[in-house]
Amino acid sequence: MWKSIAGWVSHQVREECQRLQSEGIAAWAALLPAERVDRIVAEEQGASTACSLYTPLVTLWTFLSQVLSFDHSCREAVAQLLAFTTDNSHSRESVDTSPYCKARQRLPEQVCSRLGREVGRELHDRVRDDRLLAGRPAFLVDGTTVSMPDTPANQAAYPQANTQLPGVGFPIARIVALVSLACGAVIDLAIAAYKGKGTGETSLFRQLWETFASGDIVVGDRFFATFWDFSMLTPRGIDGVYRQHQLRITKDQRLRRLGPGDWVVRLPKPPRPDWMDEATYAAIPEYCDVREVTLRIRVRGFRVECLTVVTTLLDPLLVSAEELARVYRMRWHVELDLRALKSEMEMDVLRCKTPEMVRKEIWMHVLGYNLIRTVMADAAERAGCHPREISFKGAWQILKAFRPRLEAATAASMPGIVSTLLAAMGRERVGDRPNRIEPRAIKRRPKPHDLLTEPRHIAKARLVQ
Repeated sequence: MWKSIAGWVSHQVREECQRLQSEGIAAWAALLPAERVDRIVAEEQGASTACSLYTPLVTLWTFLSQVLSFDHSCREAVAQLLAFTTDNSHSRESVDTSPYCKARQRLPEQVCSRLGREVGRELHDRVRDDRLLAGRPAFLVDGTTVSMPDTPANQAAYPQANTQLPGVGFPIARIVALVSLACGAVIDLAIAAYKGKGTGETSLFRQLWETFASGDIVVGDRFFATFWDFSMLTPRGIDGVYRQHQLRITKDQRLRRLGPGDWVVRLPKPPRPDWMDEATYAAIPEYCDVREVTLRIRVRGFRVECLTVVTTLLDPLLVSAEELARVYRMRWHVELDLRALKSEMEMDVLRCKTPEMVRKEIWMHVLGYNLIRTVMADAAERAGCHPREISFKGAWQILKAFRPRLEAATAASMPGIVSTLLAAMGRERVGDRPNRIEPRAIKRRPKPHDLLTEPRHIAKARLVQ
């Protein structure tokens, strides 16, 4: 990946260079062809007025290199660019980050988001899992939060939590992501403030409904098992599998029994919520039929002893109760995928100081994550296994370890290095640990430092006095 970054940058700053594909790096260039970036930039930005060095393509790949780097700083990203361009007239002797930061601001947010979505969608369409749900495309949905620098602009757009004192906490953004069940790619996501009207996970999920197509299936936790999701997605041919909400009592709403603990229930339409207009509310049917499956969990150590799954897949001959339980158990993958984004790729604490740049940074993390997932899918195909069987952390460690070799590779040596990388990645399998249990507690104690309970400038002034 870093070799392809170097090739694209070299192509941009030296007009006499041939196209990247003619330089023998086609195996990596296929991940995100320069032609695609140029096309999307032209559609979103129009004619470019960037300087000779920081064209949109160079800016994009430098930004991507930054989010995939070790310390994520602008200085390191510019230093890498300087190292790539030391043999041409455009190189600079100083690592000045100002032109790069201005170029990032000029880069349209839609370019970053479209690239992230398209790479994820292509991988999802390429990898299909026929073992569950008759091969129908399935998506996982879940929400999470990220923090960012405490600047006035970020606080205004993404206020901190109410439990934090003013000037002490950090701005927080809420994210709801759609993840492919088959390959783990992020298909789409919605970003909003942590609090306020229309910022809840269900509200953000409704912003992603246009991503679905007829025949898709969405799997989520009990927070998404609302009457509105059932009644408004089902007419579009989109089915859902969720855990039943703990406050919903359906014993008196049962219509017919399909099997042991397997019922079709009829949910009545609730009162109109504030976010829905009267015309939309009137068009929704008064009842919605769903299937409710209750299973006993007989695994020692599991906190859940009784699991109730609710779905719009009503035919028990097409989808059995046991298959619904397996599908919902696979919902846990989205927790691991978001953990990979936030922990392994360090997206949990963002670094940009304005809301627009924060969103761009999130999308660049998604783009890098989907590119890594694409390489993992290639490795899984060579190893004859499923992409979900490859460890993301192991794949990410191998990519970083191969970085020096990729940067120094020639056109002749590149295919062998890529083949070795994919073979090593294909052996990084996720451990088979069925019914693994762990205590919900940590052993390592935090360091005994006092917590900052007042704004930093006040604390510093008090120390001076």
